[in-house]
Amino acid sequence: MEKKSISRRRFIRNSAGLGLTAGISPVIPSTAKSYSRIFNANERVNMGVIGCGGMANAHMDALLKMKDSDNISIATVCDIYTKRLDAAKEKTQGKAVKSYLDILNDKDIDSVLIATPEHWHHRMILDAIEAGKHIYTEKPMTHSIEESREVVNAMANAKVKLQVGVQGMSDDSYETANKYIKEGAIGDVVMAHIDYSRNYKGDDFWAYTIDNDAKPGVNLDWEAWLGPAPTVAWDPRRYFQWRKYWDYSGGIATDLFIHRITRILKSLDLKFPDTVVASGGLWHYEKTRGDIPDTFNMLVNYPEGLTALVVSSLANDTPIRHLIRGNMGTLEFTRTGFEISPQKAVTDSVISGTGENVNKEGKLIHKKTGAEDVTLHHRNLLNAIREGEAIKCDQNLGYYGVVVCMMGVQSFRNNAYLKWDSNKQEVVDA
Repeated sequence: MEKKSISRRRFIRNSAGLGLTAGISPVIPSTAKSYSRIFNANERVNMGVIGCGGMANAHMDALLKMKDSDNISIATVCDIYTKRLDAAKEKTQGKAVKSYLDILNDKDIDSVLIATPEHWHHRMILDAIEAGKHIYTEKPMTHSIEESREVVNAMANAKVKLQVGVQGMSDDSYETANKYIKEGAIGDVVMAHIDYSRNYKGDDFWAYTIDNDAKPGVNLDWEAWLGPAPTVAWDPRRYFQWRKYWDYSGGIATDLFIHRITRILKSLDLKFPDTVVASGGLWHYEKTRGDIPDTFNMLVNYPEGLTALVVSSLANDTPIRHLIRGNMGTLEFTRTGFEISPQKAVTDSVISGTGENVNKEGKLIHKKTGAEDVTLHHRNLLNAIREGEAIKCDQNLGYYGVVVCMMGVQSFRNNAYLKWDSNKQEVVDA
C-alpha cells in the first residue's frame, strides 16, 4: 500500500505524453520555478483546472459563480480526454491544454485546482509547489502515506498555500467542538463514532456511466491517465469508474471516510493513530466489477486514549449517530451544528452555567456557521492567498487523514492488525 514502484522506462514513456523528461523532475522553466507573487487584498487570482470530470465540473460551477464576488478567473483547463476538455473550455471560456505542465509553466496562473483521480494527486501537487502555484486538491491529499509525507516535507519551505478538499472543514462545528472538549465539557473522551453510508439501486454501486465516445489513441491519452499506476490495457470501467479499483483509489476509505474521520481529527485535535483494524466485504453487490468492498468499517485506537469507529455500507443508508463520548457528557453532531448532553451519572454537569446556550434539558446547543461547501472552501484558500487566513484543511491535516484511511485499506487488504510507528513515521504489524 505504499508508493508503487515504476520502472524508469515506464516513467519516461508516460512522462513524454505529459511534457515530462526522464526522471522525476518536471519540465518547469527556471523562470517559473518557485514563483509565487504577493497579492493585494482585492487582486484577481487566475486559476487553472487540472482534470475536467464530474467533480471538477462541480468545482467549476462554483468558481464561475464566484468570478465577480471573489475576483477570480478560470484562465486555463486541462484534461487528457478531448471531449471533457472541449466541454470545460466552453463552460469556462478559458484556454484548453492537454498537459497539466502547460498550466504550471504559465506565469499568469496563480492557483490550480487538482481534480484528478487519487493516484495523480501526489505528482501534481509536488509539481505545482515547484512551480510556485497555490493549490486546491481534491481529497484525499495523496494515494499513499509515503506520498503524503513527501508533500508535507515539500510544503515545509514552500511559498504557496495548499487546501485539501475536505470541504466539511469550512463548517465551524468541528473547531468549535474542539474548544469545548479542551475546556472539559464532556470530560475524558473515550470513544467517537461516525458513518458515511449510501444505498444504490440495482446490482452495482459507483457504476458511473461509461461514455462510448472515449477512444484511446484518438481522443484520450490512456498512458498519460495511468501515469504512476500499473500498466494495464484500456478498460473503460477503470477510467470512468476508477473509484472501484485499488490502483487509483482507496475506495470507501478515501472517498467517503476521509470526510468523516477528518471531522473527528479536527474536533479532538488528533494526529496519528496508534493501531487500526478494518473489516467488511462485498456483501450485497456480488455482480460488481472492481476491487473494493461495498461494506467497510474501521476501528482506530489513538494514543490519546480513545477509540474511533468509522462505519459505511453502500447497500443501506440508515445513519448511525455521530457522537464523541466522554465520561461527563456526549457531543452529537447534527445537521445544524452539535449538541452536548451531560451524562446522568454526573451530578454537576460541566456544561451547566454556560448561559443562554443551555436549554431546559441541560443541553448545550451550537448552531453552526459555514457549511460543508466547496464555495466556502475555495474562498478560504483565496483569503489565505490574499490575506494570510488560516487554511481550513492544510497539508498536515490532510496527512493525518491519509494515514488513518490508508492504514484501514492496508488492514483490510492484508487481513492484518496494524500499528503506526511514530518514530519511523510508517506502518508496521501490530
